Formats: sequence, C-alpha cells, structure tokens
Amino acid sequence: MASYSLVAFRNLARRRPFVAPVLRSKRCTSSYSVYEYPLAKEPPEITRTKAKEVEKNPRSWQRSARLSEDRFDDAQALTPQQIEQIRSEQRKTLNTKLSSAYAITNEVPASIPPNFPADQLEVPETLVTTLDNGIRVVSQETYGQVSTIGAVCEVGSRLERAGETGVTNLLEVLAFGATKKYMGPQVNTLLQDWGGQRFVSTGREQSLHCIDLLRPNIENALDLLREVLLEAKFLPEEVEDAKMALGFQAMDMMPELLLGEALQEAAYGANQQLGQPHFCPAEALAELSADTVHGYWQRQFVQNPKGLVIGGAGVRHDFLVKKADELFGHLKQKDEGRSIVKPSQYQGGEKRVESPTVDGLVRIGVGFEVGGWHSDALVATCVLQTLLGGGSSFSAGGPGKGMYSRLYRRVLNQFGWAESAEAYTAFHSESGIWGISGSTMPENARNMVQVFTHHLAQLAVNHVSDEELDRARNMLKCNVLTQLESRLVLFEDMGRQVLTYGQRENMNVTCKKIDAVTKEDLRQVASKALEKPPCLASVGSDLSHVPRHDELVAWLG
Repeated sequence: MASYSLVAFRNLARRRPFVAPVLRSKRCTSSYSVYEYPLAKEPPEITRTKAKEVEKNPRSWQRSARLSEDRFDDAQALTPQQIEQIRSEQRKTLNTKLSSAYAITNEVPASIPPNFPADQLEVPETLVTTLDNGIRVVSQETYGQVSTIGAVCEVGSRLERAGETGVTNLLEVLAFGATKKYMGPQVNTLLQDWGGQRFVSTGREQSLHCIDLLRPNIENALDLLREVLLEAKFLPEEVEDAKMALGFQAMDMMPELLLGEALQEAAYGANQQLGQPHFCPAEALAELSADTVHGYWQRQFVQNPKGLVIGGAGVRHDFLVKKADELFGHLKQKDEGRSIVKPSQYQGGEKRVESPTVDGLVRIGVGFEVGGWHSDALVATCVLQTLLGGGSSFSAGGPGKGMYSRLYRRVLNQFGWAESAEAYTAFHSESGIWGISGSTMPENARNMVQVFTHHLAQLAVNHVSDEELDRARNMLKCNVLTQLESRLVLFEDMGRQVLTYGQRENMNVTCKKIDAVTKEDLRQVASKALEKPPCLASVGSDLSHVPRHDELVAWLG
C-alpha cells in the first residue's frame, strides 16, 4: 500500500497543471472559465455602475415609479387606468411614514430577553416586591427564551377541617379546569398554542400552580393563571371525575407514599394537623362535593392574599409586578372564618398499614424529631441526611448516585436481604422528621429495624470521618446547585422561600453554611433527635416480623 502511494504521488508530480479554457467578452477584458458558466454560449455581459453616478441620482429608485411607461408590463396587458392605479399605490407607499409603534427604540419589550454577549449581562438576582394588599412578587432573570410563571400559596392539607379530608389532594386534580371564561379543554388548548405546560403540586403546608412556556406568551399565561385561580368553577361533573381518579389512586397507591403517610401519623398522631392524611383516603371521598371544594378554596386562598406569592423565572421584574398588581391587587384580606396553623407537638409512636404489595416486600421507616424550616440546625440535618444517603440495592452506578454513602457501604453492600435503604427528612414550620426507610422480605423486617437503629444511634455517639463529612458537604452543594439550573426548580425555590422566610437566601450564603457544618454539629443533631421517642411505621401484607414500638425504645435505651 505504501509503494502504491509513492508511485501515485510521483506520477501526479510529473503531470502538467490543468488550465481550464476561457471565453473572452467583447465588452469586457475579463476572462471566465467555462466551469464557472457551464451553460453559457457566450460570456456574460458585465455592467458596472460608478460611485459618481450613484451620487448624482441617489433616489432614482423612487422616480422609477413615476415613469410614463410601465417597465414591467412586458405583455402590454395593462390598461392605462390599471397602470395609473398601480402608480398611485406606489406613490402612496413611498410617501407613507411608519407609525411610531413600529419604530426602533432603545426600550426592549418584556417578552424579549436582553440580547447582549454573556460577559456583558448582569448576574441574575432574586428581586422581591410586596403589593399594597400583601401579595409578594418574586422573580429572577434567566436570559432564556422560555419562562416559568406561577403562584405559591398557603393552602395545605393541615388546614382541612372535619368533612374536608382530602380536599387539598382533590384540588390538585381539579387545577386548570373550567373557569368563567374557558372550559377545561380550552385551557389545555391555549397552553398548547402558547408552547406551554402546567404543573401543580400540593402538600401539607403549601400549594404550587405554575406554567412553563415560551417567553413571548407570558402576558397571556398570567391572564390565564388569574382565571384558573380566581374564577375556577369547580363544576359538579369535574369534581365527580376527580373523585373517581382519586379513588383509583387510593386503590393502587405506591407503598412508599403509604409509608410516608404512616410516618406522619406515627410521629404526630391523627388528631393533630401534621398527622392528618394528605392523600385523600377512599372512605373520605363521599363527603367531598363541589360546594366543599369551592368554600375551602375561597376561604383559604382568595381571602388570604398575604399568603400568596406570584413568581417568575425568566421574566422582567417590573413587568411581573405591574401584571400581578393588575390581576391580583384587588384581593382583600379576610381572616374571619379562615383555618389557621395550630402547632403540632411531636409524640412518637407506631403505625402499621396492612396492604398487599406487588413485590411482596415490607416497607419500614424509623424516624426521630428534628427542627423545622426555622431551625438553626436545618443545614446540618440536610448534611446528615446526605451523609447517610442510600438508595436501592440495584443501581446503574455512576457519579452522583451516592454509592459511597454510609447506607450503601454499610447496609446495602453488606446485607443481601436489604432491598433498599435510604435516609429521609420531612420538614414543616414547627417541626421535622429525620430517619431511615427501607424495604425487605417480611422475615427480615426485624433485622432491618435493628440495623437502622444501630446506625442512627452510632451517629449520636461517634463523630463521622473527615472524608465522609467532606463528601456529604460537596454532594449536598452539588445537588442543590444542579437542581437550580432548572427553571421549574428555580421558580419553586423562590416562591417557597419567600412564602416561608419572606426573602430568598443567596446561594453563596447557602454554600458557606454547608461548608461551615462540622462533625460535632452532626453529632449534636443526632444526639438531640434520639432524646425523644422514635416513630415506627410499616406497610405490607405480612407485618408479623416487624418489632413493636416498645421493643425499639428498649434497643435505644
């Protein structure tokens, strides 16, 4: 192969260079290759205009419309009247001045993001404004073509009264339904036309409604948001359809969701707000009606503007404030008749839910009380959760999966009967829960509870290693910052922080707080948590091997 290549190059070197035949124009001395104009029988005629000629007749293109003959009427098909009409329209067009609405100005419409090089753009900041009626408006620029706008409000299942159990969960299904202006299908059609999609999430303390869509349609989306929040009809037929959907959900609810509900009841008791169910039980559906939904929404949302935050990610703040005041500024605060938060006291206890599972596994959770959203130990608790980590016994691996977390190394990799083991937290205004949940076959339930208890107790006695602490802090920062790259997460974070704290903390401050957590901080969090009785919850078809609550207390004692 090498010899052939050398011969080929030698022959190429000996050949004379190829020169394409040329044609010469009678009008021009320039020459042109036949390969440039392969279909031309003669060289093209070249015309040249000198700059001096242009200077003498700068607007000859306008005068061409006033010629006595129509240069484009080659077929001589136009009548003199038609020619005059065309000339008249041309003269009118040439003499028309554009309206100022189409003029180029320095003011950029709110629907267009700033168009500058990245190094000239300002670092985005979270801006917060409070309207006269107490509504807070929060936004942050993203310099993108897609935006997220929505509302976060103080509507949660902990505020449900007797006869309203599950109404918050029902509202999640009913969201973006029929309004006074639109029917349900019309709302979905509008969102599709605007290149958008909607997201709804409800919890024990807060609810979220948002729309993610193309930026030029923000104003339309805000008008629609007002419709679905303030003018929702809650038609009886829609309510019945939503109740049917919740009934099917209750029949086939994931065991992990049932375990979370059971842990809340075990920790706070069913007679306190935080111990109430969030997901609507099947037996409570019959008590819910369109009137119940409408009354609850009017009482807890419409009459509580101080508990409402209008937010936007990828939107100009001044525009959002103006629209929020226009659409929601008329709402008045009415505290009479509205449900208020009654602080729940942690009790500790046990809750067993006998429910058949497809895989035959038993889900178990062991937890302890920690501080809530306003606790000084909030960041340390999150670092402690990340340090424990965990997950499923089957994982594809890869960076960021927590394969070096404590529960993976000391539980999942050492005990073959452990199908899953993961640290969890559930924070509320006045309290929180921190612990470990997992799954195993029924006969190994007792072993799993003992292992979980051992690892939780070890954290209260011994310091973690420097390597574990550094890994947990770095992983927590990575998780937080990576999540905030999403517009939806950014919107949710801004809305929930402003609703909870009245402001949003800068991420640099958050990262510094994470870096400031020490080994002693983690030990103190675990030690203080174990001073109170644990909560124990289990879900499965065979719970006979799950230890009793008093046995768990004795192991810790």
